[in-house]
Amino acid sequence: MSLKRFYLIGFIALIAFDTLSQVCFKLAAIHAEPFAIEFDWLLRVVGAPWVYGAAVGYVGAFVTWMTLLRHAPIGPAFAASHLEVIGVMVISVPVFGEYLSAQQIFGAALIIAGVVCLAFGETSDAHVQH
Repeated sequence: MSLKRFYLIGFIALIAFDTLSQVCFKLAAIHAEPFAIEFDWLLRVVGAPWVYGAAVGYVGAFVTWMTLLRHAPIGPAFAASHLEVIGVMVISVPVFGEYLSAQQIFGAALIIAGVVCLAFGETSDAHVQH
């Protein structure tokens, strides 16, 4: 497998696991409402299947992240690891009925552009050093 394909698959998996975690946490919070610091609330949280989906997402993201760090340049990898913000934003529309504003879409485009610039900058730096 080529290194570019490895990066692409790895970062897609990382975004998917991180997005799964965040969405599952919100679903667990909704399931456990109303919030109250009491034993019944804790039982509602532990009884929500979404909590376990969040745990799976975090474990998957951790394993994926550790694997990527072995091979990917740290600058673009760190930036790309935050693309879950966009994943959560997009998934929130159909799952939670949220609305995307023009500012959110513009912000997402800027985040993606920044990650792409870092990736190309890292590629050109690697060529100059060798």
